[in-house]
Amino acid sequence: MNLRSLLLFIAVYETQNFSVVARREGISASQVSRIIHQLEDALGQQLFYRNTRAVIPTENGHLFIRYARAMVDNFEEARRELDERSTEPSGTVRINGPVFFGQRHVAPGLAGLAERYPRLTIELTLTDDFIDPHRDAADLIFRIGTLTDSTFHARIFGQQRYHLAASPAYLRQHGVPADPAELSQHKCLVYRGSSGPNRWLVRRKGENWVHYPVAPLMTSNNAESLLMAALGGMGIVLFPDWLIGDRLQRGELVALMPEMACAINTEPLNIAAIYPHARHPPLNVRAVIDYYVAFFGSPPYWQT
Repeated sequence: MNLRSLLLFIAVYETQNFSVVARREGISASQVSRIIHQLEDALGQQLFYRNTRAVIPTENGHLFIRYARAMVDNFEEARRELDERSTEPSGTVRINGPVFFGQRHVAPGLAGLAERYPRLTIELTLTDDFIDPHRDAADLIFRIGTLTDSTFHARIFGQQRYHLAASPAYLRQHGVPADPAELSQHKCLVYRGSSGPNRWLVRRKGENWVHYPVAPLMTSNNAESLLMAALGGMGIVLFPDWLIGDRLQRGELVALMPEMACAINTEPLNIAAIYPHARHPPLNVRAVIDYYVAFFGSPPYWQT
């Protein structure tokens, strides 16, 4: 049983004539008759009495017409709703992202997103746990890292850059390090993730990455706490631009050794939106990505 067989059944029921339906559909009367037979076999019930002059619905045919029309109506209603969704984002979109990036750069854009798409309902989850959109409830994930999984589509907003930075008060009291080797003599504030404290890597132009070990004055798994400590003059941090870019612009922190590249990993880390491979990515997902491409800008606003 399929939609075409239901439509042909309804047409035969209304005209009580195979030939009329066949001419209308551009097929033979025998094809119409065969499709009705197949429908009857699927239901296990005779739907029409047939003679040389007419096709007359049986009692079961009169009963089934109500269900056939309801199924076709439901299909049309579903198609209309899907068509509407293909022209205007609507319904729920589930967005996931890292905690601090989400708080600082995703959440501030949600009011504009909701204003642009008033029929869209937003479900935002911020977590630093690894989320797999194939298994977890997420339509779109903001992710920072290397993009190696070919089962995802990814829209890259930019590359994460790191800065060594300290407050002006700290630098007045302890001096400005001019060489990465001097970091071991300074008070360092180090982020500690699930795999341990971050390594501080520095690369001079045209050279390889070098790991400079430091003896941290403070480690924490909370970046905001480390940032507050650095702003208070407690020590030097190594943080991404999206976390401290505004502090650097306002002069609350000073970038150290800006002529050198800094990182915690030798592989480039991209800031991207990822979603599962699909022949037709949902309109909601495309709309959210396009919105944040414009909202972040190119390059992203925290890098300008």
